[in-house]
Amino acid sequence: MTDTFTTPAAADATAEEELRLRRELAAVYRLVAHFRMTDLIFTHISQRLPGPDNHFLINPYGLLFEEITASNLVKIDLDGNPVEPTPHPVNPAGFVIHSAIHKARPDAHCVLHTHTKAGCAVAAQRDGLLPVNQMSMEFHNRVGYHDYEGVALNLDEQQRLVTDLGRHPALILRNHGLLTVGESAAQAFLRMYYLEKACEIQVTAQAGGAPLVLPPAQVCEYTAQQLAGEADADFQDDIAYDLAWAALLRLVERIAPDYKD
Repeated sequence: MTDTFTTPAAADATAEEELRLRRELAAVYRLVAHFRMTDLIFTHISQRLPGPDNHFLINPYGLLFEEITASNLVKIDLDGNPVEPTPHPVNPAGFVIHSAIHKARPDAHCVLHTHTKAGCAVAAQRDGLLPVNQMSMEFHNRVGYHDYEGVALNLDEQQRLVTDLGRHPALILRNHGLLTVGESAAQAFLRMYYLEKACEIQVTAQAGGAPLVLPPAQVCEYTAQQLAGEADADFQDDIAYDLAWAALLRLVERIAPDYKD
């Protein structure tokens, strides 16, 4: 029998990749704080780490998002147990929600959850997110809905969460808040940024009291395909999100350069 072992070079590459992911996730925490999408210490963003162990990073419970750095993120397993020494606990509701999605969705490397005013307002509306604006249409037929069951502290809610998310990139938790997933922390953040904007626009449009103009369903679907780079169009803009993320990283470097510590 041949023993398996990790070479020093492979170990170095793994450590380097974890540091990169820690810094990207810490940057997202700082961006969520900067754009005022936080709820004191009570929401969470997680990042799956590569490898067979199903470990992921999550915020240290008790720190504001503006205090989070690459090094103080907590590494836990799918049972919520820290796998490295840490002085920080983990939000139990964060573990229940995030571990379920990481386990069920191999593509959901990052899971981002918020309790914003506009997001919670739309989550309380019977019809959910409406195609009020171009930003909303990114999520046309691409957002799930999960009925409120109380604070997410019970493991038996996990399967219902996963079922309601399905293969969507976003989930509206009714009477609770918003959730996005992404193949990277950058993608999950940009999805949340525009989902939040869509909710803000909807609530503002409704506040005027006038009837809303909603495009036909086929136009909404075509727009969603355009924004996903899936539509037949004369031009494609397949670098937009990369450019936006690069700009956001420059912003973080200016406002919170300690995120990488």
